[in-house]
Amino acid sequence: MLERLGYDLVTRSSSLDTLEVFRARPERFHLVITDMAMPHMAGDRLAKERTGMRRDIAVILCTWHRERINEERAMAMGIRASVMKPGMRREIAETVRKVLDGKRGK
Repeated sequence: MLERLGYDLVTRSSSLDTLEVFRARPERFHLVITDMAMPHMAGDRLAKERTGMRRDIAVILCTWHRERINEERAMAMGIRASVMKPGMRREIAETVRKVLDGKRGK
């Protein structure tokens, strides 16, 4: 869906693979979308690890439980928005656009 909207994506199913790709070429990325339930490392921890490489890249966190992470902690990790699973296509697309435009998401 995001590719059809014109976004260039790099996808990984493991947070460890994601960090490896990100470390190799951090300048390539403008946004990270992660899931709280990623294999090997939760999405919030991935966001925190990423801040050591490029703090300016925003993160969108997909989760079943928004209450698992408070807004202050999320902001400190660079998480700029969250999308409740299962996210509707329109909500995800709107959240991506808001975050890339520098606006705060849900």
